[in-house]
Amino acid sequence: MTFMPIMRRPRGLLAVRAEATPADVKTAIEAVNRGFETFKAEHTKQLEDLKKGKADVVLDEKVDRINASIGDLQTNVQKSIDEINAKIAAAKLGESGVGDLPASDPEYIEGFKAHMRKGTISAAMTKGTDADGGYLAPIEWDRTITGKLKRVSQIRANARVVSISVSGFKKLFTDRAVGSGWVGETASRPATSTPQFGSLDFTPGELYANPAISQQLLDDAAINLEQWLADEVETEFARQEGIAFLSGNGANKPYGILTYVEGEANAAKHPWGAIPVTNSGQAAALTADGFLDLMYSLPGEFAGNAKLYMNRLSLGSARKLKDGQGNYLWQPSYVSGEPQTLGGSPIVELADMPVVGAGNIAALYGDMASTYLVIDRIGISVLRDPFTNKPYVHFYTVKRVGGGVFNPEPMRALKVAAS
Repeated sequence: MTFMPIMRRPRGLLAVRAEATPADVKTAIEAVNRGFETFKAEHTKQLEDLKKGKADVVLDEKVDRINASIGDLQTNVQKSIDEINAKIAAAKLGESGVGDLPASDPEYIEGFKAHMRKGTISAAMTKGTDADGGYLAPIEWDRTITGKLKRVSQIRANARVVSISVSGFKKLFTDRAVGSGWVGETASRPATSTPQFGSLDFTPGELYANPAISQQLLDDAAINLEQWLADEVETEFARQEGIAFLSGNGANKPYGILTYVEGEANAAKHPWGAIPVTNSGQAAALTADGFLDLMYSLPGEFAGNAKLYMNRLSLGSARKLKDGQGNYLWQPSYVSGEPQTLGGSPIVELADMPVVGAGNIAALYGDMASTYLVIDRIGISVLRDPFTNKPYVHFYTVKRVGGGVFNPEPMRALKVAAS
């Protein structure tokens, strides 16, 4: 058996479409603005009818459709921006490398392709059956593969990431509880309190995939199997770690940030306590006052880099909220590259966040980079195994990653509850 590393690439370069242009971004932003103006007018009518005790089902459905459409348009704006940025990054990738990695080595890449062909992904693949891979080996065909959507979390992109070359990582903490006092010129100076230390261990868990592909399919396939397999495994790993970063129980995986919230499983794990909770103000709904209370409960020292984290359905509910002067808290992106906001704070969509429901943590607010720590045991590795299960070649792929809260103070949680 031989061992080779897969070169890592930025998350943003996955599944990039090449058609986006600055004109597309401008058009998309204008569409969001028009849609939001229509939404505000129709939502105002809806609220007026409710005040009068009238219910208009047609109007309610119209408002919901417009609300959903705005969410789609806003997503398209960000996608277009990401595509333009990705094309720029892709053009530079071969020249400068990524982060601390060296620039791409053509000789290495060609060697890797040969390694994949000669010597996810849970089912064995053969060219004799279409569903198991036979689609990849006809004489003439569409040389693209359309993959089913996998939702990838944005926690890694916003958290602090540390790469290690050993088996674990330990973080030390101090309570800064040094004492002091005022004294007279000749008064005694008794001992004052001394700061105490604590520590947390961040031990990486292990993600693996073990795809099996027949040797004939490797020989005959008309696509770049090296690139396809690397992309598929990388996307699946990103999806799995995103779930763990949010709600992982720490058993062979990271500790999720939601488990550190007051009342949750790891509320007492950190030496400085749990992530504080603010209630929404209603038993089963979001409120404008709840969001404002959430945001102002965060110390000002952390507010500069604070963002709001929630899922798409919760964001649709939050889009209807107004402040005391009748202004909507939600605002679309008016400038290319700027995120949509709620109460002036940038919004990050996390697909795996709980939905709005009694007792759920529907949103997080704070500085994720100062709160959550991601530990990478450097690199993704692939072990090519053509011997264990002939005539199949297995590609045993491993990534070790850990995570947990290293400072609960810069983060707040919004719980759907009346009090």
